[in-house]
Amino acid sequence: MKKGKFGFTHYISWKEAVLRKKENLKTEENFRQQERRYEKYDLNLREWIAALSGGVCLAAAASYTCYRNWAAFLIFLIPAGFFPQYCREYWRKERLRKLELQFKETIQILSSSLSAGYSVENAIVSCQKELEMMYGPDGLMAREIAYMTGQMRMNRPIETLMNEFADRSGLEDVENFSRIFTIAKRSGGQLVPIISHTVQIMDDRFQVKEELRTLTASRKFEQKVMSLMPFLIILYIDTSSPGFFTVMYTTFMGRFIMTICFMVYLLSCYLSRKILNIQVG
Repeated sequence: MKKGKFGFTHYISWKEAVLRKKENLKTEENFRQQERRYEKYDLNLREWIAALSGGVCLAAAASYTCYRNWAAFLIFLIPAGFFPQYCREYWRKERLRKLELQFKETIQILSSSLSAGYSVENAIVSCQKELEMMYGPDGLMAREIAYMTGQMRMNRPIETLMNEFADRSGLEDVENFSRIFTIAKRSGGQLVPIISHTVQIMDDRFQVKEELRTLTASRKFEQKVMSLMPFLIILYIDTSSPGFFTVMYTTFMGRFIMTICFMVYLLSCYLSRKILNIQVG
């Protein structure tokens, strides 16, 4: 209810209230989208608790397998506190990989729309519809294109929006495409052939990356299985033959040998991850 100019009061209809609420939510969503930077990943409370719980479980498994001592468990809790940092880095890379994959689909749709005679602005709108069908309205690129579409209605140039997205994405391919797109758009040259050729080159790079991921996927799975084998072997022997490892946990030499074995195990895990982490320049 509002008070008018001459003292009369009038009521805001429920439709106006809903529209105003939607506008406020849309403004907040646009602000969050504008501030989102993909090279940074912030853990929410649920993810932080899950990561910290995983670190505690790993500390318990390592202390039980190597020492079976509460003091060792308390010592292992110190590095376990850094496990959320490891998870954050892993989830950040996974989000960048998803963004890269969805960006590849986006520029392919954009190139097809431009080749079909669409203007750049209409091609962006077409991308939004296609991406929402493929990844849903909450997809990474679907949100970005929806944000660009809303900003274009406010007469913001698409080149500026593309450059802002490239700056926030943290991906080299996005930055290169944005740079080429901006030059081609402002120079007034043959935009469609330039974009199509750029998309073809970037698609070849994406295919090489996907082939490498496919070739190393089985090896990465084997590496994860082999990382669990020492724990499973010790657990199996300890279950089938109780007391077999007692000397390893009660004597100084036994604990020393288990410490050396644990250090070799950590080194092997580190080297195997480095070997399988193949980067495409």
